[in-house]
Amino acid sequence: MTAVKQTAEGETSSFGSTLRELRLAAALTLEGLAEASGVSVRGIGDLERGRRAAPQRRTVAALAEGLKLPEPERRRLMSAARAGRSDGYTPVGVQAVPHGIPDFVGRERELARFTTLAGHVGPLSPEGGAKPGRGGRPVIVAVSGPPGAGKTTLALQAARRLADHCPDGQIVVDMRGLDATAPQPAELMLGVLRALRVADRELAKAGPEGHLGLYRQVLAERRVVLVLDNARDEAQVRPLLPGAGSGIVVVTSRRMLTGLEGVHRLPLDGLEASEATELLTALAGGDRAAADTRALERIARYCGNLPLALRLAGSWLAAHPTWPVDRLADRLAPDESRLAALSAGDVHVSAAFDLSYRRLSTASARLFRRLALVPGSDLSAAGAARLSGQDLFDAEDTLEELVEAGLLGVERDRYRLHDLLRLYARDKLHAEEEPQEAADARKALHTWLLDTAVVAGRWFEPGYGAPPADWNGCVDLSTADKGRAWLQDEGENWLAALRAAAESGDHATVVQVAESLHWFSDQWIFWRHWSEVFGLAADSARALDDPVLWATHLNYLAWARLLCEGRYLDSLTCSARALAVAQVACDTRQQAWADFYQAGALRRLGTYDAATEHLTRARRLFEAAKDVHGGLSARHGLALTLSDSGRRREALDACREALAYLDEAGDRIGTHSADLARAGIHAAMADCSEGTGDMDDAVSCLSRAIDLSGRSGNTGLQSRYLARLGKMLLGMGRVTETRDVYVRIVALGPHADPDVARHAAARLDEGEGRP
Repeated sequence: MTAVKQTAEGETSSFGSTLRELRLAAALTLEGLAEASGVSVRGIGDLERGRRAAPQRRTVAALAEGLKLPEPERRRLMSAARAGRSDGYTPVGVQAVPHGIPDFVGRERELARFTTLAGHVGPLSPEGGAKPGRGGRPVIVAVSGPPGAGKTTLALQAARRLADHCPDGQIVVDMRGLDATAPQPAELMLGVLRALRVADRELAKAGPEGHLGLYRQVLAERRVVLVLDNARDEAQVRPLLPGAGSGIVVVTSRRMLTGLEGVHRLPLDGLEASEATELLTALAGGDRAAADTRALERIARYCGNLPLALRLAGSWLAAHPTWPVDRLADRLAPDESRLAALSAGDVHVSAAFDLSYRRLSTASARLFRRLALVPGSDLSAAGAARLSGQDLFDAEDTLEELVEAGLLGVERDRYRLHDLLRLYARDKLHAEEEPQEAADARKALHTWLLDTAVVAGRWFEPGYGAPPADWNGCVDLSTADKGRAWLQDEGENWLAALRAAAESGDHATVVQVAESLHWFSDQWIFWRHWSEVFGLAADSARALDDPVLWATHLNYLAWARLLCEGRYLDSLTCSARALAVAQVACDTRQQAWADFYQAGALRRLGTYDAATEHLTRARRLFEAAKDVHGGLSARHGLALTLSDSGRRREALDACREALAYLDEAGDRIGTHSADLARAGIHAAMADCSEGTGDMDDAVSCLSRAIDLSGRSGNTGLQSRYLARLGKMLLGMGRVTETRDVYVRIVALGPHADPDVARHAAARLDEGEGRP
């Protein structure tokens, strides 16, 4: 903080002069005042000599108390301190933290982190000056993020909040990292020393070669918040980092500055949705915003919750007070005009992106542009390699350059563009690459996605398993779990590629991909796109004029509508059509599956006799077709039908028969299919035992189903079984165990059924044991 006044001759500050005058008038030595006030001898001496910033109010009050000043003299000392803290002296590139940041909202989690880190700062030592923080080193926080994320605003707000922890000042240094000629560290260092009121005679005595040592000494002795804003790179920052002391250094940069060691990293992205609307409300005016909250939420969403974009949108609203809020929302809705609409005067959100884009290497700029072709929200390095035409290792290096530049986010090896940066990348792609180049890149990505989906899905298909020895897709699919993870991580992307294949008439590929994912779909049953996948495949099979394929994928579609969406009547319609097509094609196997899905829908509609008839016919047809998977499914389906119709003991017998059939079939049934069936049968047995009142056996059977689904990696199904167990335990009054079940569901993470996970989290919030 530019807190200490100095005359042209370099004499003592006005606060220091006043303090010394009052101390001498009280006939106190430095040691005497230190003992009376609790402020160190060294600290008082630095204040009197002008080597230290004017103290905060509490320090001045302690000095006044120690001097036993009457009210007029106390006010005089306070006034001198205030004058020292607000004299407006600002060396070039260095300034005091502003007293207030208008319209600041949110970032409470990040600000709390600053407060926690500030707790590492130790108290003043008895000898004067600051005691080094933990490990004798200052706390250094590196704030990084994309253009417009509000890094500087957060740093300034944090500096203000940390004023009590660092009473010797809060200084902001503009590093001008994006300028063509950024200032050198030596120039910035001198500015900090002058802002801290190091006397000219001391600077001259040290000489340019001694400024570094003086800089480190001063920062080691004082508690300051030093904000190094808009840093270019590590080389510019490193000389300005103090090696000792109890200060706090906040570095902001679009780059992650990964070369800096011993720093606390704080990456920024957009605001939370509620924070974004709060900021827009503050900018637009509360009454006006309250009149159309939906439009305000749309604006925030179109801005990607990015603070810069939100402020530009808010400025537009403030500049047009008579226009309805939804007028701006409508202007921002079209992707092609959104960036142009996000401007206020000569400030444009795209201009902030330009500064980073122009600094990219040729390879990084090309990949950045082509990331606009990614249909989903994120991508792996292997996918990026297909887009850019690079090998995998070069693509990883290029991606990391984009991450380092603040243009790309990364989490769990998945790379993501902010929504507005994606629009900016698309504009650059259209402007700087030929249409055919973009089309070829998109085709390469889509081909890789669909080829890999086939290989990953076949881990779960009976008769396949591990990838062929000659397969090389730059992805580790050496286990079924890795295949499952890839399919789930890339779900948005391979689905978009499948849509594109269907649209272009590549029907054989669509059918092949859907067929390879048939058994995998049971592993991810809560995904909401299986009806689309198998609907596209059914249409493609029909276009290929292959009735058996058509019936097959109509049956898959019936499954999706039945089990994934609960559309029982639609499932009946679909399986009836599959049955008719299969009969014309004289395909026994697909006739059996059509009967099986008819039975499933009829059971859920409560038509148990008709369901049993279809299951009986399906079982006979499966045996004729020598389809052991179908035979197992028919037996399992009969057990479920008997249980639902209230015939619990017969249902238990049917479950045992299905388990015996499963054991007898042995390895003729694929491992994943067997695990899935065994878990399902035990869950059915749990229902039967619950229906007969044998609750201990019901809990035991359901626990077995949970273990089986967990061991096989079917997290979605496991979460559903856990939810059923929680409900069962709660009904038995076993409250503590119920809570443990909900904790287990939440701990399963993102691959649990999202509806089940939300319910479990809500029950935990409410308190376990509530009915």
